[in-house]
Amino acid sequence: MNDGPSGPEDRPGRLRPTSAATLTAWAVVGLVGGWLLRTLVVRSGGTPPIVTWAQPLALVLVAAILGTTAYLTWRTVHVHHELLQPHQAVNRLVLARACALVGALVAGGYLGYAVSWVGVGTELADQRVLRSLVAGLAGAAIVGTALLLERACRVRSDDEES
Repeated sequence: MNDGPSGPEDRPGRLRPTSAATLTAWAVVGLVGGWLLRTLVVRSGGTPPIVTWAQPLALVLVAAILGTTAYLTWRTVHVHHELLQPHQAVNRLVLARACALVGALVAGGYLGYAVSWVGVGTELADQRVLRSLVAGLAGAAIVGTALLLERACRVRSDDEES
């Protein structure tokens, strides 16, 4: 009977890629939070937040930085076959995981906020929907580029090469 780890992903010292279930859970939490935001603010007598172009542009900038980091990491590890310093690899992996989770939360939040404005006949509703949708897409781009960075950090083990 084999009491050892069942596969290469289950051995001690190995990290699994960020799961789709985890990302979906964070996105759903963001979606519900974004959808509830307008209702709660209006019920409390406040004015719902306005989404300016600065928010989606900032998210696009983060996605671009992550994408560039992913490309440079992939090129270093997989093209030039150089190893990253251990602290560099850990830092990039932590950055990738954190950005993937927060990107999913932000994407869900902005998409939920956009949905909460659909069918509302106020003056700025269409503007809020459009800008929130763009910000939601930018949040999704953060998730994508963060997953690319996480993938770029993967190296082959001696067992996988044979």
